[in-house]
Amino acid sequence: MDKAPQVELHTTSHYFLEGLNEIGIEYLFCNLGTDHAPLIEEMARWRKAGLQFPKTVLCPHENVAVHMAGGYAVMTGRGQGVMVHVDAGTANAAMATHNLFRARTPVLLMAGRAPFTIHGELPGSRDGYVHFVQEPFDQASIVRSYVKWEYSLHTGVTAKETLRRAHTLMHSDPQGPVYLMLPRETLAQSWDARSVRSFPESRYGRVASGGADPQRLRGLAERLLAAKNPLLITAYAGRNPATAGLIDKLARLAGIRVIEFNPIYLNIPHDSPCFGGYMPGRHVAEADVGLLVDVDVPWIPKDTAENPETFWAHIDVDVVKQAFPMWGFPSNLRIAGDSNRILAQLLQELESVATPAFREAAARRVAALAKEHAARAENAARLAADHGGPGRINSQYLCAELGRAIGPDDIVLNEAIRNTPAVANQIPRTTPGTLIGLAGGGLGFSGGMALGVKLARPERTVVQIVGDGVFYFCNPEAVYAVSKQYGLPIFTVVLDNSGWAAVKEATLRMYPEGEAKTSGQYEARLAPEMDFAKVAEAAGGYGEMLTDPAEVPAAIQRCLAQVRGGRSALLHARVTPL
Repeated sequence: MDKAPQVELHTTSHYFLEGLNEIGIEYLFCNLGTDHAPLIEEMARWRKAGLQFPKTVLCPHENVAVHMAGGYAVMTGRGQGVMVHVDAGTANAAMATHNLFRARTPVLLMAGRAPFTIHGELPGSRDGYVHFVQEPFDQASIVRSYVKWEYSLHTGVTAKETLRRAHTLMHSDPQGPVYLMLPRETLAQSWDARSVRSFPESRYGRVASGGADPQRLRGLAERLLAAKNPLLITAYAGRNPATAGLIDKLARLAGIRVIEFNPIYLNIPHDSPCFGGYMPGRHVAEADVGLLVDVDVPWIPKDTAENPETFWAHIDVDVVKQAFPMWGFPSNLRIAGDSNRILAQLLQELESVATPAFREAAARRVAALAKEHAARAENAARLAADHGGPGRINSQYLCAELGRAIGPDDIVLNEAIRNTPAVANQIPRTTPGTLIGLAGGGLGFSGGMALGVKLARPERTVVQIVGDGVFYFCNPEAVYAVSKQYGLPIFTVVLDNSGWAAVKEATLRMYPEGEAKTSGQYEARLAPEMDFAKVAEAAGGYGEMLTDPAEVPAAIQRCLAQVRGGRSALLHARVTPL
């Protein structure tokens, strides 16, 4: 008589942890709630059994959790998991999800769902007040505009297939966040192991962008051969650090001016003679051949003159900007794909057809660009020469001293907003992968992102530069709590101009001679006499208030010494007020 088959029962949570391992998730950045009880119990069982699953990093605020996952993904190329609590946690995570969506950064955002049974019909049924009030009609709508995919796990049988689908989509070009909801009863279900399949990456994995049609690139190379004033504008090509070197080589060969407008990453070494700064300005109308390379907004049309005769080629992983309802920039030639591969092809094609006359003309352009580069450096030095005064330190001077104090491999997260020109002028980066800016419109990305960067690159010094208004948005108490708990020291510099300079400037742009200017009332001044250093100190970090320009170099060195010794440091600098 045949024996009955052995039944090996495990909960959905068990298969879910197995599935996370199978898709290569290393970290779960967590802000947990009642919905996660089955997973928490399963994690405890696995620890007791000596089984490995993704490391948990507990984050007191979801904004920090999502941005931390983003920082790790930017440094490694590997998207991680984030666990948040039902609709409430999703709402707190929404702004960070928006930022990562605009930055095309992969993250697996997972939220519980309020239990769907009310009377105890299933394990995990509702047992608290919040289970009634935390059930919206459409939970995914909170982040639907900011994710590539959304889904709810209906059964444990498909746990691994669902995770593989999420992983494939978030890593396929253009990359971005995905959203998965996990009902508590589903996590608590039990299933026979024979019913739950695995879905290996070799058969169900991601799809990456490729190169371009050689014939199309040959035509573009011919355009560059004949160009008198070529221009390249980029913002996020440097998401692949190797692309920065390719852009520099192409620019030097063809004598191309390279502009980084609202850069998200370092896209060309800033000591390159072809680096033309950050403002397209008059160069847009002067260009006869223009390249838009991985850029969402190359200039502001309202303020920038264009030339209808300019030939524009757009090379981008997302050339049609499918997530922008309206997008109005010219492109005569659109080449969708991996900019690193495409630029390498274009460089090879251009080198093969370059004539001595072309090389000579390009060399003259590079020499002229080098003079402009030197002039900008001289102007930056002049801007930094004024140290300011007590309580009104010149941010150009402070940033110049900071730029001298950090190394070429140290990583800068720039969220200085209206003091961004000071950061750009005085802290030029030359090593690819050492600059991260804000892609979206949600202020407060840099704190959590800095922690994720430090987690991925523990040997690097990570410097977060923020304004005082932005500092509030970073949920700093959560940032420094995570820094202390997990040994992730970062250096934060707060450029405190006493409020929202962006609000004031936006009002003046619209109403340059209006009543707000006449009265000096811009609704932009924030609480006076705040001491942000105390926030870092509350979590065991080092904090210092800086008001005297004479103390700037020594204060920076004191903070860096603390960070390099394993302790977060915050330098609160009173700069020129708005």
